Amino acid sequence: MTDILGNPLNMQYELLLPEIILALTALAVVFVDAFKREFNVGYRALPFLSLIGLGGAAVATVLLMNDQGDFARLVEVDDFTTFFRLLFISTTAVVILGSWEYIEEHVNHVGEFFGLLLLSTIGAIYMAAARDLLTAYLAIEVLSFSLYVMVSMARNDPRSGEAVLKYILLGGVASAMLLYGLSLLYGVAGSTQYSEIGEALTGGSGDMELALLLGFVMIVSGLAFKASAAPFHMWAPDAYEGAPWPVTAYIATTSKAATFALFLRWFAGPLLPAVDDWAWMLASLAVVTMVIGNLVALQQHNLKRLLAYSSIAQVGYLLMAVAALSTDKGSETAGALLVHLGGYLITNLVVFIAIIHFYNREQKEEITDLKGLAQSNPYLALVTTAGLFSLAGMPLLAGFFTKFILFQAVADAGYLWLVVVAVVASTVSLYYYLVVIKQMYLYEPLAEGRWRITPTGYLVTGALFVVMVVLGLWGTPLYEVADAAAKALFISA
Repeated sequence: MTDILGNPLNMQYELLLPEIILALTALAVVFVDAFKREFNVGYRALPFLSLIGLGGAAVATVLLMNDQGDFARLVEVDDFTTFFRLLFISTTAVVILGSWEYIEEHVNHVGEFFGLLLLSTIGAIYMAAARDLLTAYLAIEVLSFSLYVMVSMARNDPRSGEAVLKYILLGGVASAMLLYGLSLLYGVAGSTQYSEIGEALTGGSGDMELALLLGFVMIVSGLAFKASAAPFHMWAPDAYEGAPWPVTAYIATTSKAATFALFLRWFAGPLLPAVDDWAWMLASLAVVTMVIGNLVALQQHNLKRLLAYSSIAQVGYLLMAVAALSTDKGSETAGALLVHLGGYLITNLVVFIAIIHFYNREQKEEITDLKGLAQSNPYLALVTTAGLFSLAGMPLLAGFFTKFILFQAVADAGYLWLVVVAVVASTVSLYYYLVVIKQMYLYEPLAEGRWRITPTGYLVTGALFVVMVVLGLWGTPLYEVADAAAKALFISA
């Protein structure tokens, strides 16, 4: 098969096997949910079926590691895509395994929820794998619309409707800005293909400089909204607070990781020749995001809103690496971003899954509701404390190792002043994490007696805790995998 210019197209559908498995699993989950009485199965079959599909997709991803290439010049399957495939599939599996009890009790339309979760994972993967602007935009919308619906699925929580309304309205504006920016980029480059855009920008934009600059402003603004970077972050605290806890965890992990996968595909690839036009935008955005995220987090009393502003601050650290991308040290900087992204996802999941199990017991989400948790459930208090310390970047935990790699790469790229701001902001973050830890260890519990979490809760939080500690002590495997993914990104560019 050829395109309209007569160029041959690679139509190897096996390259898309992981996503095909996820799509079929999503259909199967919705079908089983619709006919659960006829099949004589309960709701608990749905997370089990979803996990089987995710496992199959993970196996297919591993089997395709040596079978790389592009599909119809729309999707690129390389080490970078493989890295994010495994990352997104693992994150979705952890969210399901660690919170299925919560989903069964507090989420409406459970079958549709799991189906949308799987479809949104496909959207996230194609944001990382796309090699065409339209493919990337469609992937963004698949992820976004799935999240819009999932945010609204909280049972008996009036905040959910308000959260999704704000999310959709602001998300629509951001999508329009992004699409307009992409249209300007297409007007300058004359193509939607990444490779052809890179060639066009390498030759200079000529008398189209103003259109290109405006396009970058729109693109950066649209992606900044998806990543919840300040000042485009106003939807995040409300969406986090109104969404079911597993959806909040998913937005804080997969949604952000997918956005930065797209940042790297674009700004380390076709847009890299015009680095002087957009680097200052991202550097400024990183500073504003770090400052606002950490300072506003100091004032929060709700756990979801605290974690929302914490994740906003983390976006600022990641934006530093995108701003520091260059033609000579781009691979090292991109690899450092992937290292920190991996450590951030693991650490965030530790905290979220632990708090989800606390909520399953207490049905509360204020910081003060954690009083005396170290006495009523010492294990959960330990896991939560370790996760918060890792987010702050304390030694011997994954957060310290990944932040060190990230800050070193940004400083080596000539942005030492950005690292100074990041170190100060990271120090400020330690205060509001300590506020949470103080509630758990320095106060008496609100109710007498000890309690336990479920076996799957111990399994998931325990495994994540071990991985977080091991990465803090020996992060070489993550670094090597991230470095290989980053190199593939620059080769394909």
